[in-house]
Amino acid sequence: MIVYHGSIEIVKNPDIQHSFRSLDFGKGFYVTTVKTQAEIWAKRKAIIFKKEKAIINKYEMSKNFSGFIHKSFNEDLSEWIDFVCSCRDNSDDYKKYDVISGKVANDKVFRVVDMYHQGIWEKERAIKEIKAYPTYDQIVFITQKAIDKLLKFDSYEEV
Repeated sequence: MIVYHGSIEIVKNPDIQHSFRSLDFGKGFYVTTVKTQAEIWAKRKAIIFKKEKAIINKYEMSKNFSGFIHKSFNEDLSEWIDFVCSCRDNSDDYKKYDVISGKVANDKVFRVVDMYHQGIWEKERAIKEIKAYPTYDQIVFITQKAIDKLLKFDSYEEV
């Protein structure tokens, strides 16, 4: 399976050391199967870090998670939204897993998650709103062992 990582540099040897803050699924190395999503991430990083180049790194990812603890949210938005809120509150529950995959809380979805997280909206309303937005995915590698066994660098391109 082909996956992408948006960055401001070529990442031939991904690691978990460069994850500087908890995101939707905690600290780790994030990839997506959606190339345009990786491009958005790369361009956003280039703006934040004032870099001229945005890079999409391309990897071959094994789908054989045998020997790894893989958490997949699939379509379970109820569990997903609570997990995302927990990670954004700096919980370390994500550390129980080697790999986590599911929907990404992009800008529009994040606003909905934030309304739920702040107690402004009930969970049912937030889930209904989230279902109205296009689906993007994300896969995060929590452990270096998972990265080393499941990801192989293929190529990169500047965007």
